[in-house]
Amino acid sequence: MLIIPIKEGENIDRALKKYKKKYERTGILRELRSRQDFTKPSIIRREEIKKAAYREKMRREM
Repeated sequence: MLIIPIKEGENIDRALKKYKKKYERTGILRELRSRQDFTKPSIIRREEIKKAAYREKMRREM
């Protein structure tokens, strides 16, 4: 459960923004989407390697 402390007199829009940001950081939505269909561990590992190679390539170009 997410708890967002709100100061007295704080705008509700600001509190909602804090809640959304905190919810996004927890990664709940990303996990729910990934659980909708099964992905083989070998495919997950292959995608991680591709992402790492891309990141390394971008670092070298700078």
